[in-house]
Amino acid sequence: VPNLQGPRYISPAPNGGFVVSEECGDVKVFTSSRKLLCSLRSKYGHWFGNPAGVCVDVEGSILVADEQRRTVHLFPEHGPPICLVSTGLRKPIGVACSSFGHLFVADAGENCVKVFKYRVRPP
Repeated sequence: VPNLQGPRYISPAPNGGFVVSEECGDVKVFTSSRKLLCSLRSKYGHWFGNPAGVCVDVEGSILVADEQRRTVHLFPEHGPPICLVSTGLRKPIGVACSSFGHLFVADAGENCVKVFKYRVRPP
């Protein structure tokens, strides 16, 4: 996939596509045929500081750790972005989520992994 602006982190998506964070402050979503589906900045009007880790949950929502703003946002397929974590992170660089609604954040600023629950019930 050419023409990325400093690709950093990548995650597969449930539809066979993938999500890539870029150093320039955007996150791009690609189809299984490697065609650009959308930019999260364009689709949601969301401005990132420095997007780092990305992952996709079982519902197809994209989760993004913003290293500069020290946040984690969830971008649902439909609806506005939701800030899941806005405090307590020093340098979030990696994210992963479980099918049971747990969010794992690698915080390089504190040399640890922090675990959050972002859904009340498992699927």
